[in-house]
Amino acid sequence: MPATLKTVTLGCKVNQYETEYIREGLLGVGYEDAANDRPADLCVVNTCTVTNEGDSKSRQIIRRLARDNPDTRIVVMGCYATRAPDEVAALPNVVEVVTDKRELPDLLGRFGVVDIPTGISQFGGRHRAYVKVQDGCLLRCSYCIIPKVRPSLYSRPTEHILDEVRRLLDNGYRELVLTGVHLGHYGVDWNQGRPKSEWVRLSDLLRRIVQLDGDFRVRLSSIEATEVTRELVAVMSEFGKKICPHLHICLQSGSDRILRRMKRRWGTKRFIDRCRLVAETLDKPAFTTDVIIGFPGETDEDFEATCNTVRQVGFSKIHTFPFSPRRETPAAEMSDMVPKRIKSERGSHLAEIESQLRGQYFNGLLKTKLRVLVESVGEQSPERVVGTSCRYAPVELVGSESLQGSLVDFTPMKLLDGVLHGAIDLDRCAGLA
Repeated sequence: MPATLKTVTLGCKVNQYETEYIREGLLGVGYEDAANDRPADLCVVNTCTVTNEGDSKSRQIIRRLARDNPDTRIVVMGCYATRAPDEVAALPNVVEVVTDKRELPDLLGRFGVVDIPTGISQFGGRHRAYVKVQDGCLLRCSYCIIPKVRPSLYSRPTEHILDEVRRLLDNGYRELVLTGVHLGHYGVDWNQGRPKSEWVRLSDLLRRIVQLDGDFRVRLSSIEATEVTRELVAVMSEFGKKICPHLHICLQSGSDRILRRMKRRWGTKRFIDRCRLVAETLDKPAFTTDVIIGFPGETDEDFEATCNTVRQVGFSKIHTFPFSPRRETPAAEMSDMVPKRIKSERGSHLAEIESQLRGQYFNGLLKTKLRVLVESVGEQSPERVVGTSCRYAPVELVGSESLQGSLVDFTPMKLLDGVLHGAIDLDRCAGLA
């Protein structure tokens, strides 16, 4: 009987990619995914340490796997494993702790994988695939632990990425999300010491990918404002049919005073200017972002500055995070913590602003042709399908199960409960039904 495998991932898209890399390698040497009601011979847990809660969840999952699979061997990887390897090694059934993601090929080798893969060819049961292009972060934001656990910049070879993209396209994936610990630093580790004329940037990689044959689209994962360069925006404009007009640009705060305390690298004027450059170059681009609520020392005036910045950009989605002190970071030692009640009130107020901005942006997409990745059949009706548009708006439309995983053209005619509704371009989709 083949050995059985369970994988659990906490945290970011990079972690999800790396878990899939390990899973695919192990399946290739005879492991099988364990059914929900079957014990696993091997469990792989990819941990997160962005917050103290991430550490706690990682420990809980490891203990639960050991309890539910008493004879299993557990391999633990990820940022929590890197930060506290001895703590992780002491947990039940843990047989190996991987402290450096560069060791993953060696890990596969120890489990019998002879032909070590340079990438993936599947992404679980999903219709979109993440493509990790870069690892490591050199920034020193005062609230963030990640540069301590992923400090080494590493950009994947372009040809490895292109080969991976070709495999994913051959296997039916029609949306690829480029991701990294610091996506905009793709190529930085290669460029040191080279003349600027020979530098490789994210824009160069993006151009190479979208020049490949096939009906697919590319979406960029989270990126910093300073890395939204004119070159990157130009490529997005030139290949508008293949690159989603959507950028998730990390704001964190709209107050220059708080940004300085966070040790961010720019002020709000520069952030807004970059967003304006995108808005002036692309057709109705979508902007999404992250905001930390109640950073130490944040006053009512600082929060109002954040609200004003959010309104100026017009974000269609805002991931809000109430500040939580992360051990081993400078922000955790700051004395002027914001009370929980105030963080909750500010979070609610920002959510109201987000709802208004989201509605305004989605209404502006009505009667505009959009490309949609069809992801599943509607919960309420098997005659309707749901998906995500190129501009990161959820959609629902008439269609059959056979459309799942396909890219279709779609014209929204109404907005209902935050979801765009409309009709498929039948000429474009005639061969898919």
